[in-house]
Amino acid sequence: MSTKQESKKAKKQSSPSQDRENNPQSAPVDTAGFDKTKTYPVGEAIELTKKLSKTKFDASVEVHFRLGIDTKKGDQQIRATVSLPHGTGKTVKVAAFVMPDKVKEVKDAGADLVGGEDLIAEIKKTEKTDFQVAVAEPAMMKNLAQIAKILGTRGLMPSPKNETVTPNPAKAVAELKKGKVSFRSDDTGNVHSVIGKVSFPAEQLLENYKAFLEAVKKVKPSSSKGVYIKNIALSSSMGPGVRVVIS
Repeated sequence: MSTKQESKKAKKQSSPSQDRENNPQSAPVDTAGFDKTKTYPVGEAIELTKKLSKTKFDASVEVHFRLGIDTKKGDQQIRATVSLPHGTGKTVKVAAFVMPDKVKEVKDAGADLVGGEDLIAEIKKTEKTDFQVAVAEPAMMKNLAQIAKILGTRGLMPSPKNETVTPNPAKAVAELKKGKVSFRSDDTGNVHSVIGKVSFPAEQLLENYKAFLEAVKKVKPSSSKGVYIKNIALSSSMGPGVRVVIS
């Protein structure tokens, strides 16, 4: 057998634990006590999610909802916001499209990119969007039509539905910086969001989870029939999903 063939055989025979050791972002994980087919009370699910995190970096904790909505009906599309009590642990870059008289206050509130026609022109020219959320004054929306295609395809277009179009952009920026997150249903009727970091105390993750759950319940479409929340799961970045008892 050639050296090349031996190398290939050794690679095929490597164990999952060896693969984790060779991956600089992974670490050994103790999976004792975890049953992927079982549904756990939320407190236990959070502890398991933290325990099962296999990254060497501070992984995000995500919540996933499978909803009983008809995604083909516009009135059953879900889009809303929620302020998590303890934030997400992630630094969110916010762009604010405002009139000149609001520039200073949105900068003071923590906006990373601020401007009006100048910022719009720059994005139109470069098509670069180095931010995760955009906030705009109502008066700026007609101007944003110039870059609506760029922002829209990247999920960055400000909207009254998620409170990113507002006459008080400074307040919106401050809330986003403190941990306000937007969520929406995807084409399969699922909703996903980050609710913290593995390093967060379990109590903080639980409070963030409860806030998000209530927000999802609150926006149930009136036309939705049958079971609304079909399944909930928690997971860490690159970690397995832990099914949660629906309460």
